[in-house]
Amino acid sequence: MNRRLFLKQSIAITSVATAVSFGLLTPIKAFANTSEFKELSKKTQRQLSNAQEGEFVLKAPEIAENGAMVPITIDASHMPAVKNIAIYVHNNKVPLSAYFEILEASAFITTRIKMAETSVVTAVVGTASGSFIRNKTVKVTLGGCGG
Repeated sequence: MNRRLFLKQSIAITSVATAVSFGLLTPIKAFANTSEFKELSKKTQRQLSNAQEGEFVLKAPEIAENGAMVPITIDASHMPAVKNIAIYVHNNKVPLSAYFEILEASAFITTRIKMAETSVVTAVVGTASGSFIRNKTVKVTLGGCGG
């Protein structure tokens, strides 16, 4: 490896590490600016705008003591031909909090999401016959997205 290439790479790595350590660059900020994420966000926004009220289970606490780890469970296992499940937190800087492709498996998801503040959480289940939503308001007492 030549010296010039080594110095360029060292400076780049140091710059990124410094930005991450000061909170200027977080993984969600980096991923949210990719074309893949933007396309996924547009796709799920279309699903959200065309969705009907669904008959699936959305479990979330009424009050989350820590917004950094809010447990969410979605059970759409009784629905036929589920393709994907998306979770939106309307008051987050990046509303699309999670997206799951369902590949010939039971449509049962349990995960933890970050919430900056009290917000409506929307689960969107995409099926072969359309999109379905459920909403739940979650009150956050301690912010989890840098708040």
